[in-house]
Amino acid sequence: MTTKFFLSFWIFATLALPYSLTAQTPKAHNPIIFADVPDMSMIRVDNTYYMSSTTMHMSPGVPIMKSKDLVNWEIVSYAYDTLANVDALDLVNGKSAYGKGSWASTIRYHRGLFYVTTFAQTTGKTYIFTTKDIEKGPWKTVSFAPAYHDCNLFFDDDGRKYLIYGNGKLFIVELNADLTGIKPETKHVLIENATAPSGKAGLGAEGSQLFKVNGKYYLFNITWPQGPGSMRTVVIHRADKIDGPYEGRVGLKDMGVAQGGLIDTPDGTWYSYLFRDYGSVGRIPYLVPVKWEDGWPVLGVNGKVPETLDLPANKSLIPLIVNSDEFARKKGQPALPLVWQWNHNPDNKLWSVTERPGYLRLKTARIDTLFLKARNTLTQRTFGPVSSGATLLDVSKLRDGDFAGLCALERKFGLVGVKVVGNSKYVYMASNKTDKPTELQCIPLFQNKIYLKIECDFRNKTDMANFFYSLDGKKWNIIGGPLKMEYTLPEHFMGYRFGLYNYSSKNPGGYADFDYFRISDKISAK
Repeated sequence: MTTKFFLSFWIFATLALPYSLTAQTPKAHNPIIFADVPDMSMIRVDNTYYMSSTTMHMSPGVPIMKSKDLVNWEIVSYAYDTLANVDALDLVNGKSAYGKGSWASTIRYHRGLFYVTTFAQTTGKTYIFTTKDIEKGPWKTVSFAPAYHDCNLFFDDDGRKYLIYGNGKLFIVELNADLTGIKPETKHVLIENATAPSGKAGLGAEGSQLFKVNGKYYLFNITWPQGPGSMRTVVIHRADKIDGPYEGRVGLKDMGVAQGGLIDTPDGTWYSYLFRDYGSVGRIPYLVPVKWEDGWPVLGVNGKVPETLDLPANKSLIPLIVNSDEFARKKGQPALPLVWQWNHNPDNKLWSVTERPGYLRLKTARIDTLFLKARNTLTQRTFGPVSSGATLLDVSKLRDGDFAGLCALERKFGLVGVKVVGNSKYVYMASNKTDKPTELQCIPLFQNKIYLKIECDFRNKTDMANFFYSLDGKKWNIIGGPLKMEYTLPEHFMGYRFGLYNYSSKNPGGYADFDYFRISDKISAK
């Protein structure tokens, strides 16, 4: 009797095993990336996907990411190191490019070349970057006026090249053969009121991305209509000819997930890539499945954004989107990995990872009275649902009036660091939560090395940051008070970032040495 029972159990378990393994196979989940990667544009070249995004006033700019599965992405390059050397982008003469810089980009692949376009109100120009090797470059740059808002580069089958752009009223212009400018007298209205399918305009239709599928043209836009239950909405227009006429409809209205376009897999499965405003962490990417019905792409599952997708499971954003850095460099390695971006253009004479091997040195050469005006703040994205950044700082070479440390960067920033007053050093925490920087706590410091940490909680849009210091790297002490993080429009238009900073308010010429930056997907708060 016992033998039969175990034999029956073994047969049942064996038959059930394939189903159990299938049922338990992890799937991808939305958001695809829980970090600020907005205004995505995406292509597939054979079995590899490439994506460009917006980082505005950061340098280098227009990050390029690569994926093999549409879910897990790696930063592989940037379209430019420096967009332009103007006062606002260089953070000089009281000017800044917060909330500006370069906006929505397009990425395309055409006849063996990769193309990335963007535009910048800061310079009043439109930019087209090209390369044969998207990961190693070099990139060739052309630019011309004016700055075409949210311009979308499109190569038609007949070899003609276009930009589609605008807000509410959408326009089309034809590019000349070498993409260095616009053919004269080709500008005309493409759609008079692209917002109309979604209702009365609040945010007019923008973020244009045009696709050609089975001989038809499909134009994707984001809009935010007025009225009850309003939210960011996908609007799709369709035409048989590139010049129209276009008919439009709402493509998706759920959770404010919008702005993006279409991507297909090698096996013919379709998705739409979109993003969602998610509080202070920024604008985060989503994927929704697409089915084709009556010649229209139908987004979502019964009109909703699914929580899971039939794609490989998400892996950690560490180390391919964000990463720790011990600042130790071997011969031939780049000075900074691609996960880092400077807040505005850096002054390259004032930073080094070689002057003291194993350390990032940030030097001062001018007087700044406000953290947001200080150059050479080195940043990485925060990410959700929770994340922390920590550093070990050597302050032995700071001078009277210097401030150095770790920041949560946005207009309503938070700082934890060291300041020098006369011959005395202090650990301090300051907040810009009231639009005027306020020091919340200041503690005398009697040693030259200090451990600093910031923890960010983005769960359910909690949007709280806490600040810590340690004298030995073991016992952490909370300092100041929590910062209620806010995504600010139009001032910064970017999710919060961790940053390492050093600036002088009195005596330039000192420097701060950062031993490491360590990022984590865990925090101490429950």
